[in-house]
Amino acid sequence: MALATIKQLFTYPIKGLTPQAMSEFALTAGHGIKGDRAFALMFADNLEAAKIPAENAPWMSKKYFAVQNDWPLLAALECHYQPEMAVLTVKRQGVAVLSAETNTAAGRDRISTFFTEYLAAIEPTKEARHPQLAPLRLVGDSSGETRYPDRQPVHISLLSQATLDQLTDIAHQNIDVRRFRPNILLEGVSAWSEFELIGQQFQLGTARIEVTARIGRCVNVEVNPQTGDRDIPLLSLLQQEFGHAQTGVLAKIINSGTVKIGDVLNP
Repeated sequence: MALATIKQLFTYPIKGLTPQAMSEFALTAGHGIKGDRAFALMFADNLEAAKIPAENAPWMSKKYFAVQNDWPLLAALECHYQPEMAVLTVKRQGVAVLSAETNTAAGRDRISTFFTEYLAAIEPTKEARHPQLAPLRLVGDSSGETRYPDRQPVHISLLSQATLDQLTDIAHQNIDVRRFRPNILLEGVSAWSEFELIGQQFQLGTARIEVTARIGRCVNVEVNPQTGDRDIPLLSLLQQEFGHAQTGVLAKIINSGTVKIGDVLNP
């Protein structure tokens, strides 16, 4: 019996920047989703990583990267990546401010310089782990083989629409799914029931996954995904209403396959 239906799919080509809605993508055992968090903006004062070619920079903790929970106004940029062209386009308030290739030295330098200058003009949060204004360096490879998720083990993330709906009711304003940055949004299951899937394996499209853990949240969920303002105290609301700051679940891929909108999650 089907447990849930896939409502939306997302990838995040550059860690910390705009999600991209997808109609389908491949799940690869031992890797995850190719192109998901394939790039990141690394602070260049990370001397250990600076010795490695940018295209091959290894996975590192997110404290080494520019991300929205430290620099919320990154969300005010509308970033779109075209993998077939290896081109990143950035708009602000609808106006294009950058278009550059990720597979050329000149293009990568332009991207690095743009985001370095952007961070220099905004303020980090008081909790930021890297508040100093170090230059940024685009790391990762346009082949999609590199990955910079928050956690080192390969995973994908899932969240239910019903959980979002309940949070919307509690907050008395719409809670945009982009605050939680999932790969997969499920519908047809009750609020918080995704937690009950932990430890079980499921068929998802033509792939096989195992749900492994709840996702502990950071202040990124408080950032408005359009304006970059921290406008809803979701961490406090989660703690007050549920006694935790967790939403959604992680899963690892057991067998590779393809998943698309409308597919079902089956035991």
